[in-house]
Amino acid sequence: MKTNSNISRRAALKGTLLGVAGVSVPFMSEAAFTSVDKVALNSPHYGYPAITRELVSEVVGKSHSDLDRVKELVDARPELARAAWDWGFGDVECALGAASHVGRRDIVQYLLSKGARPNLFSYTMLGAHEAVKQMIEFAPGIQRTMGPHGISLLQHAKAGLRMEKEMTASQVVNCKDLISYLESLGDADGEQYEDINEDEKPKYLGDYKYGTADEQGFSVRLNMRKLLSLGKIGSFGGALYKIGDNKFFYNGAPSTQISFQFEEEKVVSLTVKEPGSEVVATKIS
Repeated sequence: MKTNSNISRRAALKGTLLGVAGVSVPFMSEAAFTSVDKVALNSPHYGYPAITRELVSEVVGKSHSDLDRVKELVDARPELARAAWDWGFGDVECALGAASHVGRRDIVQYLLSKGARPNLFSYTMLGAHEAVKQMIEFAPGIQRTMGPHGISLLQHAKAGLRMEKEMTASQVVNCKDLISYLESLGDADGEQYEDINEDEKPKYLGDYKYGTADEQGFSVRLNMRKLLSLGKIGSFGGALYKIGDNKFFYNGAPSTQISFQFEEEKVVSLTVKEPGSEVVATKIS
């Protein structure tokens, strides 16, 4: 293994953050998500007085799919409606953003009622056609801004129809009008990456280690959408988007690149490059 002299602690922290990325979104798996044990009120936790990392990660994760659990968490601590989590390499997502990109308008509306801060992506998912149009006219180019996990504004708009059967006729019309408007702009659907053949994917799959501690490693797996993903060893993580021969961008973090090294046509290691740092992990399985 080789690292920059200042990277070992940072790399370990990055691996830890990646490990929690297990929720039911297009880039992650819900299987890794479980309820969090309650922390005794008289027991200060690591990072106190900040809210526990476990609570923040759970409320953001559950905001993709579980209204009842979100209510349990946020009714007790309304400030969790504004909670945000870094899934890895700066892919930051708030609870409202989680509900927005999967089209859970019921969770979005609940979080807004508890003080969540609405934004371009939540307005887009809700089909606020005129409001979104005015935002884009006021700040031309923001339609190219990517949401959590690199999900585009247009995809948020399309997610707004997920609960179409529970929506009013006017809500459906507004969502469809907004989708048409964003499509007409021609650049509201984000970056387009290279295709990767299905028969190429297996060669990258496996576990990779960059240190001796159990958690110091990565796993490359196929996520729910059959995309390659990189997470903490033993876990799912963010999707990998192909940008060249054996080179990928990490999910939602364009400054982070992952490349794979070969010997005799077999993958032997991967390299994670961030601005000012580099981590090499050796394939072990």
